Amino acid sequence: MQRAPMTKAGSERLRAELDNLKSVERPKIIAAIAEARAHGDLSENAEYHAAREQQGFIEGRIQRIEAALSTAQIIDPATLNPGAKVVFGAQVELEDSDSGDTVTYRIVGDIEADIKHGLIAVSSPIARAMIGKNEGDSFGFSAPGGERNYEIVRVSYA
Repeated sequence: MQRAPMTKAGSERLRAELDNLKSVERPKIIAAIAEARAHGDLSENAEYHAAREQQGFIEGRIQRIEAALSTAQIIDPATLNPGAKVVFGAQVELEDSDSGDTVTYRIVGDIEADIKHGLIAVSSPIARAMIGKNEGDSFGFSAPGGERNYEIVRVSYA
């Protein structure tokens, strides 16, 4: 079985989320189910069904996080020291060749990716296109909106 890469910071965030789900969210849902059960007839009890559905989501998330953490290969980007070359864990500042806009992304494992926070999955098309490149290099890739071209402005490993 292939071990999925994960940053050290990402594993710490997932462990904190797992701890919160197990120690805070799970007991809250159990209490909500018990309270809804006390209201009587379960077949027409919307609170009970909503709580059970929420319990299913929480238990599913717990299982997914535990599975990811148990098979992950934790990589600390600070120890890699690849210089100005883009590798897993790099924080990369890019300039769009067409519009001149700049964006900053960190390349992380698939489960810890969150585009709203600038974390892109190592398996994403943009990450695959820039891995192995150096500061100053240009690259292109196919995005759902068409062909995109970027120049790598800065690479860091914080």
